[in-house]
Amino acid sequence: MSSHYETLGVAQDATPQEIKSAYRKLARKLHPDVNPGEDAADKFKAVTHAYEILSDQTKRANYDATGDENGNGHPGFGGAGGQGFGGFGDIFEQFFGGGQAQGPASRTQPGRDALITITIDLEDAVKGTVYPLEMETAVTCKTCNGSCTREGTSPVTCDICHGAGQVQRPVRSFLGQMMTVETCAACRGFGTTIPDPCLECNGEGRVREHVSKSLNVPAGVDSGTRIQLRGQGEAGPGGGPNGNLFVEVDVRRHKVFERVQTDLHAKISLPMTAAALGSELKLETFDGEQAINVESGAQDGDTVTLPGLGVPRLRGGKRGDIIVHLQVETPTKLDAAQRDLLQQLAKLRGEEMSAGRVEHSGGMFSRLRDKLNQR
Repeated sequence: MSSHYETLGVAQDATPQEIKSAYRKLARKLHPDVNPGEDAADKFKAVTHAYEILSDQTKRANYDATGDENGNGHPGFGGAGGQGFGGFGDIFEQFFGGGQAQGPASRTQPGRDALITITIDLEDAVKGTVYPLEMETAVTCKTCNGSCTREGTSPVTCDICHGAGQVQRPVRSFLGQMMTVETCAACRGFGTTIPDPCLECNGEGRVREHVSKSLNVPAGVDSGTRIQLRGQGEAGPGGGPNGNLFVEVDVRRHKVFERVQTDLHAKISLPMTAAALGSELKLETFDGEQAINVESGAQDGDTVTLPGLGVPRLRGGKRGDIIVHLQVETPTKLDAAQRDLLQQLAKLRGEEMSAGRVEHSGGMFSRLRDKLNQR
């Protein structure tokens, strides 16, 4: 493989001005706009890459010391994917306006995706629902069916770029006079113009309309769930295909239930007497009224589970549970008769205040006391 100095035809001790002069001379000779030869483009790339390395003081010093422009002892062009050609691309665009012509652009383009948010009740998330969507969006023009032209007419070839969508113009650089490629301003790169545009869409092929449609919201959705409706987004210009519509779901907070994944949690308060004696409570769920059996001796914070009455999994599967958290209420205002009854109950159960005692359970304080006594 030739060295970069050999590629430019200069000595290893060449001055920066000599390297620059050699590059200009070879670039004028090998540039594809000047030399259509089959190997000219490859040679031009090699010459430009060599100049990129040798014109940079740091890169040149590293190359002279190691023979490797990358600093790892293995000559190359910058790693996987040929990323080292980035310098060539920058120089090429700087001198020649971004490369060769790409041909005319199509008026027919895909539409953009759209995103809307809907808010539903928790019951709708549990059971699923049909939600009416109302939105303003771009739809294909019904007058011209996306052709952009008035009835009986059609686009005509641009008389400036002659259908190419791009024009060439000469520019002067230190390499001499070169040709650069630009988008045709007359046809905006399409290669055709529309002398008689559709009056309904003004030649765009689409219009804004109010659209109504229905959305099937599956059971199990949660806040943040996005539902994709393929091909129901905005219509594209020039009769292009529709983008996709994304519907993001937001679930309202419920006054009774709080959702945790597929389970529903609820709190029920009951009197101290009901907790002590046991009772049957009623809870209105999304599946109707359910009985909750509270066993005697229930404590504050105990839970009762109603299996299979929670939220179904979004992609199928069994439902979660309803978990009822019991809150035992201690009376705060007692009349004389109520106080007397409670005192009698406390006496019968040996729970008078005077019967209370503090028991040492060998916890943290006793361990600390024992440690101090050992000193």
